[in-house]
Amino acid sequence: MATPRLFRLAIPVDDIEAAVAFYGAAFGEPGERVWRNRHYFHCGEVVLAVVEPAEKDFRPPSEPRILYFAVDDLPAAHSRVRAAGPGRIDEEITEQPWGERSFYVEDPFGTRLCFVDATSTYTGT
Repeated sequence: MATPRLFRLAIPVDDIEAAVAFYGAAFGEPGERVWRNRHYFHCGEVVLAVVEPAEKDFRPPSEPRILYFAVDDLPAAHSRVRAAGPGRIDEEITEQPWGERSFYVEDPFGTRLCFVDATSTYTGT
């Protein structure tokens, strides 16, 4: 079995436009708006997703909150994570509007992880 491959890291931001301006200038490339509140920057094999939460009253934490892993066998990964112990996990694998088949889990320490079928990863256009 192949080890899960980190392919996307989501960072919550207060202001998507300010985040896009900062990271675009810092990286020297404009990135890509993939949804109204989500912008992707390609950093080698990993996508940095800056995301403004939909709820305006929500103050996002300053540290990264979702790590995305591509796996070759999503049902097997779901079973392994479920058996790993405490933490919250989606009951079912779902398909997102952009085509990714995935499930989310929160580890015992509050870090959110998302496991995605490697054949359906979305990294922009």
